[in-house]
Amino acid sequence: MIRDLPPLTWLRAFEAAARTLSFTEAGRELHVTQAAVSKHVKSLEFYLHHQLFNRRPRSLELTKSGEAYLPKVQDALDRLAIGTREVFGRRRSQALTIRCAVSLAVNWLAPKLPDFLNLHPDKPVRILSSVWSDPFDTEAFDLDIQYGATAPKDLRGHRLTWERISPLCSPAVASRLREPADLRNERLLHVLGYQEGWGIWLNAAKASGVDPGQGLQLDTSLLAFELAAEGAGIALGRTSLAERERASGRLVAPFDLEVPINEGFHLLEPPASNPRPDAQVFTRWITEKVAASRKGSEELSNL
Repeated sequence: MIRDLPPLTWLRAFEAAARTLSFTEAGRELHVTQAAVSKHVKSLEFYLHHQLFNRRPRSLELTKSGEAYLPKVQDALDRLAIGTREVFGRRRSQALTIRCAVSLAVNWLAPKLPDFLNLHPDKPVRILSSVWSDPFDTEAFDLDIQYGATAPKDLRGHRLTWERISPLCSPAVASRLREPADLRNERLLHVLGYQEGWGIWLNAAKASGVDPGQGLQLDTSLLAFELAAEGAGIALGRTSLAERERASGRLVAPFDLEVPINEGFHLLEPPASNPRPDAQVFTRWITEKVAASRKGSEELSNL
């Protein structure tokens, strides 16, 4: 079947220029000159017999035809990219790409990462934050850090955290709490995606009369901690995520009880026969760091 289509180069130039409303920005994105983008767009307009842009002295504006054509071109390019990836896979970035839950990336990984960067300055790293534990896309990421009771059976997992949970709040809120049952008068902050939560702690604390489901639902521990620090509720802190907030004094534990749970964060490796060398270096570094930290904690607890 003969398809009457303009060249892909022209379409990519139009899409980038229409999205950014700038030939200059489109050129940077496509790694060509501004003049080359302008020429490709003019060629496309001549081919289509329609003007796609109104060219202002310092800006671009899509015409009615351009506005109508843009989503069609974007859909076609997206379909082509998806089809190419399905058949040939995605060419990996030169940087070691690690996906990590956003709360763990900020509160746990970020303080540790400078050590790896100092030890391996020649190894570029790209950290992509996530909120939900989507399946490990092994073509997009070299390593993935996910939360759960266990690592998926089809992946090699390394446990990074062993969690204990306890209520955390601002010092002002803590001053009015005398016993766990007092939580019935407070707003509980829940983080979606965790299976073990308020019900477990309240049961261990024998906090009668407290509804474990009441309060506010959020999608990250970062937001829960921020609201708790502002006095808007009581967060349920996990050890790995709450250490920095507690050290700063913004959040305090109104009760001494910390309850161990089964869930934790796991570093996942793809089931590849020849794993990427940089990924192996990072895995060895972080697992050794975790092992040393656990050993230090155990020695302190035995004193």
